Amino acid sequence: MWKPIDLVLLSLGVILLSNQIAQTNALLKRCYQCRSRGELGSCKDPFTYNATQVENEHGVTAVPCASGWCGKVIEGQGSFREDDYDMATQRMCVQRGPSDSEDRCANTIYNHKKVYMCFCQGDLCNGATTARPWTIASALAAAATGLAAAVLRFH
Repeated sequence: MWKPIDLVLLSLGVILLSNQIAQTNALLKRCYQCRSRGELGSCKDPFTYNATQVENEHGVTAVPCASGWCGKVIEGQGSFREDDYDMATQRMCVQRGPSDSEDRCANTIYNHKKVYMCFCQGDLCNGATTARPWTIASALAAAATGLAAAVLRFH
């Protein structure tokens, strides 16, 4: 049977591990880099590749990103629909993110064109939606802390 101190130590270990994962993840930031027009190419949404699959996909790469900020730009006639033949999708590393450091998407002007642009901070965040390692570690830390609190309450 677990002693209360064991659960407290386990909780602290999970918290420290989650912090270490978050720090390691900060050093390994990469972004997808590609460009597609219309239905051609592999860069358009839905983007179904992961870090290992892009190695075999022509025109899509995972590049190191010093700023840690990735971007996605969709340009077209303004409808941004799948049947918009003038639509282009580009994914890239951006030199710096928004001044408030918040992930976001919005209509804006980029290279003298109306576009829909997204900024995100994280490893390969401008691709498919996945759970980030720090999110998983934080959830584990919360679960361990809750478990420890429950055991301490009943002892």
